[in-house]
Amino acid sequence: MTKYSVLDLCPVVEGATPADAFRNSRDLAQHVERLGYERFWLAEHHGMPGVASAATSIVISHVAAGTSRIRVGAGGIMLPNHAPLVIAEQFGTLASLYPGRVDLGLGRAPGTDQMTARALRRHLETDANEFPRDVMELVNYFRDPEPNQYVRAIPGEGTHVPVWILGSSLFGASLAAALGLPFAFASHFAPAQMMQAIEIYRGKFKPSEFLEKSYLMLGYNVFAAPTDAEARLLASSMQQAFIAIRTGRSVRLQPPIENFQDTLGPSELYLLEQTLDRSAIGSPETVRRTLDDFVSKTGADEVMIASQIYDHALRKRSYAIAAEVVGMAAMA
Repeated sequence: MTKYSVLDLCPVVEGATPADAFRNSRDLAQHVERLGYERFWLAEHHGMPGVASAATSIVISHVAAGTSRIRVGAGGIMLPNHAPLVIAEQFGTLASLYPGRVDLGLGRAPGTDQMTARALRRHLETDANEFPRDVMELVNYFRDPEPNQYVRAIPGEGTHVPVWILGSSLFGASLAAALGLPFAFASHFAPAQMMQAIEIYRGKFKPSEFLEKSYLMLGYNVFAAPTDAEARLLASSMQQAFIAIRTGRSVRLQPPIENFQDTLGPSELYLLEQTLDRSAIGSPETVRRTLDDFVSKTGADEVMIASQIYDHALRKRSYAIAAEVVGMAAMA
């Protein structure tokens, strides 16, 4: 049976502050935990006025402290920005504070623009082989320590934090398959290669100490409301955000606009069509039909729902509608 989870970008909406975003993310996590969602992930982004989860491990701890059952984690940490030992210590700390609940998704994109990436890393000299090596170095820090091991993650060693590979291209699918790790594909904003990535991951998957068989999570946007018209209105906030980011104008999440797409030119409409194709926008029946079709076509083991909605109460309502239409068993 397909599981459902939540991807939260800790959105900072127009007229609010990061402090407001942190409160809302924790409140949302408590809400979706009660609804029965499997996990709640936050993503590393930098220099974006509308995203407050740059210090991802800290925000994860804030969310985990306010919940009790739901798995919490990163979707993901952009590993080229960090030394593997530092991430091992951070997530070893989280796993020690919240045992059995912490996930670590790893990506290789910078999560920002090139100038900000340089400020994060101090240099951008990398090669194609570094990410796989860094992943395995990080995984090894979570293992039980070896005799006379000199470099150790404390806390971290012995926690066996589950590691996922994230991707929006075929590279991540191949790497996850080769390492025998679970794979999460960012189809909620980069759907073009989704089916090919699924085929590669499942076809080349090698059983490992981590997984006996492949495990696939796919991102999906959901904007659920009592009517299709209201859902389309709610989705316009995310549509504005995507156009702003792709044209170099990152802003806070804006209020929804009636008939927003009618104001766009052909190139902007094409951009939305190409990036946000994997979305369920509509009434409960529309969302049910769209999600059922998506799961039927992909065979996803898990769907991670993203709902970038301006109004926090309506964002919570959207997740409640989604939980109801997929038959999720509420925890309370």
